[in-house]
Amino acid sequence: LKEAIDARFGDVEGMKKELGAMTVGVQGSGWGWLGFDAKTGRIEPATCANQDPLQATTGLVPLLGIDVWEHAYYVDYRNLRPNYVNAVWDVINWDTVEKRLVAAKSG
Repeated sequence: LKEAIDARFGDVEGMKKELGAMTVGVQGSGWGWLGFDAKTGRIEPATCANQDPLQATTGLVPLLGIDVWEHAYYVDYRNLRPNYVNAVWDVINWDTVEKRLVAAKSG
C-alpha cells in the first residue's frame, strides 16, 4: 500500500492533502474514495455524489471511503467538514485498506 501511495501521491501526506481536498469539496452529500484502477494498476482518488457507487460510476475498486454525508460528522464537527476529514485519517484501519488493495490486484 505504501508503495502504491508513494507512486501516485509522492507520500502519505500528499495523499491526505489531495484526497482530503477532493473530499471536503464534495457539494452536498457524498463520498471521498481511494480506489484501485485495474486498467493502470494504480490507486486513484475520486469522489461520488450522494450514494453513487464508486465502481459503477468510475470503474475504480473501492479501497477506502470517507463518508461526507452530514450524519457522519455533524454531531461532533457541526458544519466543519474539513476538521472531520482531517481527523478521519487517525481512525482508518490501514491493514484493511492494504488487504483490499491486494485483493483488487489479484482480480
